[in-house]
Amino acid sequence: MSDPWILVVDDNDDDVELTKRAFRKCGFTQRLEIARDGVAALARLCADGVAQPAFVLLDLNMPRINGIEVVQRLRGDPRTRAIPIIVLTSSREPSDLAGAYAAGANSYVRKPIEFDRFVEVVRQIGGYWLSLNEPAPREPAA
Repeated sequence: MSDPWILVVDDNDDDVELTKRAFRKCGFTQRLEIARDGVAALARLCADGVAQPAFVLLDLNMPRINGIEVVQRLRGDPRTRAIPIIVLTSSREPSDLAGAYAAGANSYVRKPIEFDRFVEVVRQIGGYWLSLNEPAPREPAA
């Protein structure tokens, strides 16, 4: 089994850098891979023979394919349906919250504006999904 890694799906360069800084500040050493939109995320996660991430941090409002559609597609594919998906977004729209959960997201977290609060959110997300959560077994390839 390969070392756990995390896929960050976000098209905003500032938010990506903020996320990288927060993971470093928390002392997490897992590799972060970045996908700049939903198409890139799906290509990365749905490729045959690819090790799956410990979890996906997913923004909702992205070009090409939005986050809710990414969740729907990942949940519809036996190779990716068990990957934990944490929506990390600035959206306060009730329809985004409801849509993310209806599509199969595991968690919905609003991005804090203050860096110290963002670091605490990353510490809690990482601590839970990397240390406490027992991942689902991987389904064998068809």
